[in-house]
Amino acid sequence: DIRRQEEEAKYAGERKSKVGTGDRSERIRTYNYPQSRVTDHRIGLTLHKLDSVMNGDMGEIINALTVTAQAELIEQIS
Repeated sequence: DIRRQEEEAKYAGERKSKVGTGDRSERIRTYNYPQSRVTDHRIGLTLHKLDSVMNGDMGEIINALTVTAQAELIEQIS
């Protein structure tokens, strides 16, 4: 019984660390339909083009993420 409880506690801890709390600070992107706005919280990008993003036009977001990733790599190298 003790061994089972230890396994359950270990599993619960691992699951909680993977799932997160859903707090605003953990969000990657927010979609605001009334204002037709999408915000990527990782890079602080806000676009007022929700319709086109929802239709698959992710180019502007992908480009901004790429530029940010490249800048972070350059900063690590320097």
